[in-house]
Amino acid sequence: MTHPGSLSRRTALASLAGAALATATAGQAAAAGRHRRTVRFATFNASLNRATEGALVADLSTPDDEQARNVAETIQRVDPDVLLVNEFDYVAGGLALRLFHDNYLAVGQRGAAPVRYRHRFTAPVSTGVPSGVDLDGRNGVVTTPGSDAYAQDAFGYGWFPGQYGMAVYSKYPIDTRAVRTFQRFLWKDMPGHVMPPGYYSAEATAVLRLSSKSHWDVPVRVGHDTVHFLVSHPTPPTFDGPEDRNGRRNHDEIRLWADYIGGPRRSAYLYDDRGVRGGLRPGARFVIAGDLNADPHDGDSYDHAVRQLLDHPAVRPPATPPASAGGVEAARLQGGANAAHVGDPAYDTSDFNDTAPGNLRVDHVIPSRGLGLGANGVFWPTSDDPLHRLVGGGASQPTSDHRLVWQDVHVR
Repeated sequence: MTHPGSLSRRTALASLAGAALATATAGQAAAAGRHRRTVRFATFNASLNRATEGALVADLSTPDDEQARNVAETIQRVDPDVLLVNEFDYVAGGLALRLFHDNYLAVGQRGAAPVRYRHRFTAPVSTGVPSGVDLDGRNGVVTTPGSDAYAQDAFGYGWFPGQYGMAVYSKYPIDTRAVRTFQRFLWKDMPGHVMPPGYYSAEATAVLRLSSKSHWDVPVRVGHDTVHFLVSHPTPPTFDGPEDRNGRRNHDEIRLWADYIGGPRRSAYLYDDRGVRGGLRPGARFVIAGDLNADPHDGDSYDHAVRQLLDHPAVRPPATPPASAGGVEAARLQGGANAAHVGDPAYDTSDFNDTAPGNLRVDHVIPSRGLGLGANGVFWPTSDDPLHRLVGGGASQPTSDHRLVWQDVHVR
């Protein structure tokens, strides 16, 4: 069962956003069955990060921040039921989370219907948290926030603690007592890790966390069932040197989820921030989501990192990945690096213009076996669509250089 009026609203929006907002077919709806609910899971790297601590709260304290309005309208146009927002600065106590909801999401933006999420979750992240050691081997140990040198020595790159954080909004209840976080899991404790040999000092290796932000297992209660929303934001596989430290870390951050859903033997080494060991129980339903900073074909990923999930036996990939007409148009108009890509530009989720690495498919919503699949899409309207103003093109980014990606699943 869907939320009242949601199908009619989404059908109306499809006429505006075309393929980006395609609705489920009658056959898909029938397959869902009378006792199953259609739930729209989504991920959006909304670039709601700010350069200084406290700036996001200041921007969200009033309802007139232009970028925040664009982010909210994008979310309203797609109307996801369960949503991960990447690059949302962490603020203790959830103040930024509440302000964005009350001042933006719950207020209709430019004719879009308000969207309300009764359930929300956020937690600390590793970005901007000082490690206390010289991680990059330059400038000694930097512990004063507010510089690139400080960010390089933090557990995850950030100019202050909490920059580039994450947030989950849900129309369905979140089992907050059962949430598991893996912010402090150490990279060295992953068997067979691909940490760059000889790059980090013994002191750095002893304390370096794997997760550049965090990894969260957020159980969402849908009727009588639970779907584990497995969310993260691995570091980009770039901004490093020949040692490929970020590419390798990105690979193992993605591998954490592959092991977590891989059964007791494969996940036994994992421990969460409460010290509980192991991964997801076999047969549990899940949706993996996030800006994984990894394209299955193009870009700078280490050893095709995201294929660890896309080809995983516990995953049920849709017959056609989330797609848009806007991604095809952008690749054609921008050319450059896009012309040499192997992947289909219809599946691109980020607009990095024509310079390296070009536009990529880096934002993913990956459902598990046991979930029925419905419609999906990437919110990327073409230039002749009225909603194109929310995505711009090339160097013009009125909202974010990433696109909202969504997947409908059928749950009992």
